Amino acid sequence: MNKKIKHEYQISRHSAVEAEQVNDLDNAFKSLERAHILGQRYFIPHIATHWQMLRIGLKRNDNREVIGQIVRLIATVPGFIFGWVPRGNPGGANISALKPVPLPADLQPLLADSPIWRDVLIRLTIYAVIVLIVLA
Repeated sequence: MNKKIKHEYQISRHSAVEAEQVNDLDNAFKSLERAHILGQRYFIPHIATHWQMLRIGLKRNDNREVIGQIVRLIATVPGFIFGWVPRGNPGGANISALKPVPLPADLQPLLADSPIWRDVLIRLTIYAVIVLIVLA
């Protein structure tokens, strides 16, 4: 994750934590949606964001969100491996996990130069090397 994206991601996660601490769950979730958009291409930030979204869903007693987040947490692994990231998707259960969404205007310049295919090629190369080492 480049420094600018990481910085914005951390700000969003921190805002979510602060809002959750004062039981402002709507603003906490909005901050997490922004964090999701920023961190969805990176395994740990992606998982961490969905985990926090799950906690908010539980606090809200929102069964749809809880189920949606459990499914998304499971889907994060194959999504990361195969590079399927629906760009701009905010990560909540109110939008299909497979649907790309236009980026918010303020994030467009930040995420414009981050092609997913480069990351997929790097991952595939790493996986191929691991397989070759295991088979050797």
